[in-house]
Amino acid sequence: MFISSAFAQTAPAAAAGGGGIMSSLTGMLPLVLMFVVLYFVMIRPQMKRQKEHRAMIEAIAKGDEVVTAGGIIGKVTRLSEGFLYIEIASGVEVQVQRSAVTQVLPKGTVK
Repeated sequence: MFISSAFAQTAPAAAAGGGGIMSSLTGMLPLVLMFVVLYFVMIRPQMKRQKEHRAMIEAIAKGDEVVTAGGIIGKVTRLSEGFLYIEIASGVEVQVQRSAVTQVLPKGTVK
């Protein structure tokens, strides 16, 4: 009378289930496989792109022609530790963060 019907229904199943570790590993297998696929499809390529972007930013030198995240195209005139000074027109120079550079253009692209 004091045992609810939910406990009464699960009691025989719990007593009969002897393969506890093996069944839990089998249940976790799809989760582990999904994480492995996620790592190779999304995480690893993103880390590779970040590493390439960091190397590109560190290699920027005076005279390079760059494109910023905002779409500004110009020639690097001065460098500082965290910023670049880009000439976007004759006599017009803007200061941008190094991380805002998305692409280094081939020489002679900017006229």
